[in-house]
Amino acid sequence: METIILIVFVLGYLGIALEHNLKIDKLIPALGMMAILWALIALTHMDVFNVDTALKELIPTHIEEILLHHLGKTAEILVFLIGAMTIVEIIDNFNGFQTIKGFIKVKSKRSLLWLFSILAFVLSAIIDNLTATIVLITILQKVISDRETRLWFAGMIVIAANAGGAWSPIGDVTTTMLWIANKVSAGSLVAHVLLPAIACMAVPVLIASRFKAFSGSIDQEIKEERVNRHGAKMLYLGLGSIIFVPFFKTVTHLPPYVGMMLSLAVVATFAEIYSSAKFSLTGVDEALHDTTSHHSPVHRALSRIELPSILFFLGILMAVAALESLGMLFHFAEALNASIPNLDIVVLLLGVGSAVIDNVPLVAASIGMFSEGMDHPMWHFIAYAAGTGGSMLIIGSAAGVVAMGMEKIDFFWYLKKIAGLAFIGFLAGALVFILMRDLFLNAA
Repeated sequence: METIILIVFVLGYLGIALEHNLKIDKLIPALGMMAILWALIALTHMDVFNVDTALKELIPTHIEEILLHHLGKTAEILVFLIGAMTIVEIIDNFNGFQTIKGFIKVKSKRSLLWLFSILAFVLSAIIDNLTATIVLITILQKVISDRETRLWFAGMIVIAANAGGAWSPIGDVTTTMLWIANKVSAGSLVAHVLLPAIACMAVPVLIASRFKAFSGSIDQEIKEERVNRHGAKMLYLGLGSIIFVPFFKTVTHLPPYVGMMLSLAVVATFAEIYSSAKFSLTGVDEALHDTTSHHSPVHRALSRIELPSILFFLGILMAVAALESLGMLFHFAEALNASIPNLDIVVLLLGVGSAVIDNVPLVAASIGMFSEGMDHPMWHFIAYAAGTGGSMLIIGSAAGVVAMGMEKIDFFWYLKKIAGLAFIGFLAGALVFILMRDLFLNAA
């Protein structure tokens, strides 16, 4: 029966990996795989286990209990992501991200490269790498008209956004998963991964800045656009409220989603106040004739969040949980440690693998496989590798996929022009991490 379980998982995984070839949204194979795996476990009465990380052993349990346990852990991540996505959509509803365009005053392509890369690095650590990429490529399309030049910039934004998301507990789904699973703490993650992430971003940008594509200046004028008078306030309030979440968890020791719900409540309150302040008779007239749409900025934001992504995470996390409950990940980790005793090589392979296979299930599997304690260097290295390794292929990360869609980037163009830079950055950051870790351990 375990063989059948593995076949179902592999087929579901192939459906996810070949999403673009099959033209089927990846949430479909993820949800189907999850439901079939748990159904097989229930119908065949397979033994399920809890993993005791302290004793490093499997403890038998009941399927209802283990299913509820994993659903609760998954729900923590999903509710957190829904809150963060809604805050971002509220900011966008007030055109708050347009404020960022005001910082772009330079004409030199080399200066613009550094500016966009730094913005991507910083923004992705706060609003996640996917959203940061969408925001910056939208701005990029208004600043640079030449498509070939834009492709180069978009590729570098993907590298910078993925690097920026790796050092923040709220910058990438995988780091959020590790944080919520109590594998890393916010402060320790930043302390150990920030410098490697900077190296991962800066080295490729430094090399690319010498390329012909980034020489000279842009031709078009950077047009000033009318912005919402509350846009800047909502941008800073929204970003500040997301940054507040790790501090809330540190002080209260409550799960991160509680702090995110508080932040959402605060942002939503101001959104309603600012929206009501500009309510007019015209708005009343529109509301009387429009019975299908919500005029509340909060309702509008909730209707625009990426529900397919939420359902995909539900499917893939619960599918991996099925393998974990059967003890398969536990035994696989033991076999892996026996065959490759050097954990650094294992983590580097995981990073390279995340360029081909979605990093969410890879990290979910690693959480179920390894029993190292909170803030063990391995978890920090996994956060770095899984977050940045996806930059090596355009389909290897959510940021890359969205850039591919927005700019119609060809897979092989990215492979030829950007993949090498991403690989160099990945290795540079990994080297910095290993050196820092060894120096820290020697000092201790």
